[in-house]
Amino acid sequence: MTLQEAIRARHSVRAYKDQPLSEDVVKVLEEQIAVLNRDGKLHIQLIRNEPKAFLGTMAKYGKFRNVSNYLVMAGKKADDLDERVGYYGELLVLLAQTLGLNTCWVGLSYSKVPGTYVLDDGEKIACYIAIGYGETQGAGHKIKSVEKVSNATDSTPLWFRKGVEAALLAPTAVNQQKFSFEYAGLKDNRHKVHAKKGFSLIGYTQIDLGIAKYHFEIGAGKENFDWI
Repeated sequence: MTLQEAIRARHSVRAYKDQPLSEDVVKVLEEQIAVLNRDGKLHIQLIRNEPKAFLGTMAKYGKFRNVSNYLVMAGKKADDLDERVGYYGELLVLLAQTLGLNTCWVGLSYSKVPGTYVLDDGEKIACYIAIGYGETQGAGHKIKSVEKVSNATDSTPLWFRKGVEAALLAPTAVNQQKFSFEYAGLKDNRHKVHAKKGFSLIGYTQIDLGIAKYHFEIGAGKENFDWI
C-alpha cells in the first residue's frame, strides 16, 4: 500500500481485536519512532498490552473498546509542539495503515496511567493515538470542498489542488476541518504555499493543521513547493 492509498483507506477505528501487535510490526514502528523523535524533537512512546488507559468513563463515552496498544504523543512544551505532534504523528498513523493496522487520534478519551510512559523535564503529553488490529476498517465522513478551504482555481497548479484534496482526507477533531491552504505564487523560482489553522471552540486545531500539512505534502509532492 502506498501512502496515497493509505490516505484513502485510513479511517478512525475505536474498537479493536484482542490481538497483540506482531514483533515485526513493532520493530518497524519503533525504528520509525526513533527517527521521528529525533527529526521532530518529540518524545513519542509506543505502549503495548496496556488496557487501563482506555477503560475509564471518557473512553466508554467515546465508544473505545479493547484498546491495549497506543502511542503517547509527547514533547517539550513549545508554541509549535502541537503542530509537530500532528505532522509526525500522522506519519506514524499512515505507516501503521500500510502495515495492516488501524488507528484513532484521541484528544480526551483516555487516562494517563502512571508508570506506562516517561516525561523528561519540561515535557507534556499532547494526545494519544490508539493503534492495533481493528474490528472494522472504519468509515468515511463528509468533507468540505476544495474551494471551501483553499484558493484553488483553474489557474493554480494541479499539484496544489491534489494537495488540498489529500488534506481534506486528513483526520481532524470531530471532523471540524478548521484549516486552509493558500497558493501564494512564485518566489525565487519556487512555488509558495501558506497553511493556517482556523478558530474552533473545540480546540486541537494546531494538531489538525500538522496532520493536514503532512497529507498536503503527500498529495502535492513536497518537491513542488515550499511552505511559507
